Amino acid sequence: MTHDKITPAVSHDKDARVELGSWLRSLREAQGLSQRQLADMLDLDYYTFISQLETGRGKIPSARYRDWAKALEQEPKAFMTILLRYYEPEAYEMLFGDAQKA
Repeated sequence: MTHDKITPAVSHDKDARVELGSWLRSLREAQGLSQRQLADMLDLDYYTFISQLETGRGKIPSARYRDWAKALEQEPKAFMTILLRYYEPEAYEMLFGDAQKA
């Protein structure tokens, strides 16, 4: 089942990476995957990397965006756009306009 219509809410009260991490966790859980299972799908050495991302303490390497989109059954371009919005808000705003309206 594809969940590309689910997007994280943007709040100025919380750290953007924490919000993004919560969204990533919701996508993983919607697939019925444990952190370890997702790490295995992505050929990650440590499943704790998933935990770090979900708590806002890490960043998905841009070279792996497509792999993550596939694992979480997301449309790659839409998934990358959301990641860009949170990881690189200035670039997002330059490309798509006011980041607060997205």
